[in-house]
Amino acid sequence: MRIKAVFFDLDGTLLPMDQSAFTEGYFKLLTEKLKPYGYEPKQLVSAIWRGTGAMVKNDGWRSNEEVFWEEFIKIYGDRAREDKGLFDEFYQCEFQAAKELCGYNPKAHETVGKIKEMGMRIALATNPIFPTVATESRARWAGLKLSDFELYTTYENIGFCKPNPDYYREIAGRMELNSEECLMVGNDATEDMAAKDAGMSVFLLTDCLVNQEHRDINRYPRGSFGQLLQFIERERTERL
Repeated sequence: MRIKAVFFDLDGTLLPMDQSAFTEGYFKLLTEKLKPYGYEPKQLVSAIWRGTGAMVKNDGWRSNEEVFWEEFIKIYGDRAREDKGLFDEFYQCEFQAAKELCGYNPKAHETVGKIKEMGMRIALATNPIFPTVATESRARWAGLKLSDFELYTTYENIGFCKPNPDYYREIAGRMELNSEECLMVGNDATEDMAAKDAGMSVFLLTDCLVNQEHRDINRYPRGSFGQLLQFIERERTERL
């Protein structure tokens, strides 16, 4: 079956970054914002991770946003619900400084443009643990326009996370595609290559490779943006 759509990861794929450095810097910005409001930094970071863990386990019946805040409120009580506006303000303002923690690769938006010129559909399949404003900001940092994507996932609009194969099936379903018609491109050998378990083709972008489980990456087509385009052209030719 011919590939009709390409799903791109964002962090470490379209947006170059050292994931550990970005996470550390992100938490520093967040804790500095909320410390004056009584959120002790270590406890806050722990609470964010607990909420993230709940989202990763989400089964699709509720949005990741609902699941995160339910867990967060268990820790802080109703004050957290009342302070949600502070988090919204953070992503609109202080979070924008996190751009300095990221790199920039012009090949990212060039590649997206070339794939669109081929007549293929594109989705931004970034792990939906961030709110819309944070996802849209990071896409812009990568030099991309939101109009480049037919669909992009945020914690408000989906109830699955990577590496759950149902995350990928959900995106394909919303685009009225079969899994076999989709190619997932990402830099994480566990989270992004899980799309293969959903029946999709995969390509492992190695510029900012993440392989925490020390998987044998020889099983995956892999390489740079240039090699990705070659892979797509070859796949399209072979499947015609």
